Parts: sequence; C-alpha cells; structure tokens
Amino acid sequence: MTDHQIVYLVFGIVLLVALVVDLGLLSKKNTTITLQKALYQTFFWVSLALLFFVFLLFEGHALSVENTRSNMSEQVASSQLALEFISAYLMEWSLSIDNIFVFIIIFNAFRVKSVHYSRVLLVGILMAIFFRILFITVGVALVQQFSWVLYIFGAFLLFTGYKMFTAGEEDEFDPHKSWVYLQIKKIFPLTEEDGDGKFYIRQNGKGLYTSLFVVIILLAAIDLVFALDSIPAVMGISKDPLIIYTSNIFAVLGLRSLFFLLRTAVSKFDYLQQGIAIVLIFIGAKMLGEHFISQWISKNVQVVISLLVIVVCIAGSIFYSIFINKKGLPADVKADE
Repeated sequence: MTDHQIVYLVFGIVLLVALVVDLGLLSKKNTTITLQKALYQTFFWVSLALLFFVFLLFEGHALSVENTRSNMSEQVASSQLALEFISAYLMEWSLSIDNIFVFIIIFNAFRVKSVHYSRVLLVGILMAIFFRILFITVGVALVQQFSWVLYIFGAFLLFTGYKMFTAGEEDEFDPHKSWVYLQIKKIFPLTEEDGDGKFYIRQNGKGLYTSLFVVIILLAAIDLVFALDSIPAVMGISKDPLIIYTSNIFAVLGLRSLFFLLRTAVSKFDYLQQGIAIVLIFIGAKMLGEHFISQWISKNVQVVISLLVIVVCIAGSIFYSIFINKKGLPADVKADE
C-alpha cells in the first residue's frame, strides 16, 4: 500500500467515524439546531480538517519521496501537501459561506420550517458530495489528459471573479425563476406543502413531491454551480487529487453546521463576495501565468503566497463588512448611532 493510499484510507476512516458521530449523536430528526449546537458542530468539523492538516504535515515527507519516485516533474517539499490542503480548505470554506447566502434565499422562498432545516440540508449536502466527487474525477482526468484545460479554468476564474466583484443587488438569485426549478416543475408533480417533513406524499390518490424535495434538488444543483468556481480554484492551488478531494469534502460536510451558525449573521458580510472575487481573480491569474511564475518562484513559496492571499482577502472583507462599513453593522448598533 502506497503512502497516498494510506492517507486516503485514514481520510475515509475519519470521515466515516465523523459522519456517525455527527448524524447519530449530534443530529436528531425534526429538531431545531440552536446557535450553541451549531457552534459545537462547526468546531467539530473545522477541528477534523485541522487534524488532517497536522497528519499531512507528518506524512508529508513520505509522500514527497513517493512523488519523486513516480517521476513527477518537481519534488514536493515535505510540508507542501499540508500547506496545499489548508489553502484549498480555506478557499472552499470561504466559498461555502457564499453558498449560505443562496441557501437562505432558497429556504425563505419555499417557506421551509426551521425544524426541517437540518434534515433537508443533510440530504442536499450528501447529494452535493456525490456529484462533486464525479465532477472532480472528470476534472482531474481532463487536466491529466489535456494540461491546457488549466488555462481555460484560469480564464474562467478571472471572468467569474470579475462578475462576482461587480455584481449588485439586482443580480440576486430567485429560486422560482431558476432553470433548475422550471425543469423540476416540468418533470415532477409538485405540491407547495412540506408534507410534515416528507419528500413525497399522496393526495386524493395522486403522488406529489413536496416543497422539501424541491429544496433538496435546488441545494444540490446550486452547490454544483458553485463547484464550477471552487474546483478549478482548488486546482489552481494543487493538482494532487488527494488535496482536491479532501479539501472539498471537508468543506462541504461542514456546510450544514456553518449554515446554522451564520444564518442570522451572514447578511452582515456585505463585502465577503468581493473578498472571494479577489481570491478567484488571483488564482485565475496564477493559473494563466504558472509557467512563467514557476521559473522565478518555487512551488512551495507559491502555496504560501496563495494561503496568505486567501486569509488576508477573506478576513479583510469580513472585518471591513462588520467593523468598518456602516452597512455591515447590526441594526441595533446603527440605531444607537
């Protein structure tokens, strides 16, 4: 068994145990998740990701030797994979916060009761993970077969970052006008009822799919749309499938608890979108100029620079939204002024 396979095995075991703990001990059907419980669950998932980062630090030397023996173009420093993972995870985590904006809009549009939030998010996120794995597998295969695909990804990130940076309130997502919802209406017989937590009910002898079913499909579909940005962005940080898979899955699994933690505060992050946009533009430009950049800056230093840019842009945009710009202050603080 190779060292990469050992890391995959450890990741799989940790993930299985974590899901059992999160689903079996920390979650119950039809219960409202309190802020305190959401904080515990968020701490749980972030801690797991950080522990995996530490594990990669210790395992990094063995992985670098393995990569060298498999005739990779350049030797991977012992700490590089760990730094790539934490950079990619932070990138995905910040994009997950952006996901929450859209998730809140979807829940409000379909009047989902708070007692159903947890279960709907869980099913939607598990579906999203399945589709992300397929998406990542196809993306990695394309890059391995056609390296020039990375330039397309880079250009796409530049375009996406620009559109995100300049987007206004008039561009806000409307679930009822989305292409996915219109297709669902054509394919499935729907009811506006939530079925008391069920996804499928029978009325007057006719089978109908509830609003919760629609919300789950929308959550999974929207996450795939976000994956079009996030997965190429992660590939701009690391081309190792191990890093791409693990950073994505850790970030998506922590999305449910992050939703409950931030759903009342996320509206205060007025400039988070601009911070994420700058990161996407940076990574897109880095992907386009990687051939020339690598001649002057080592891969390990590039990863460190990417990590610093991600941390500064995301933390800076949140700080500016909350503490500097008056629009980002809570209503009671504005009233006091």
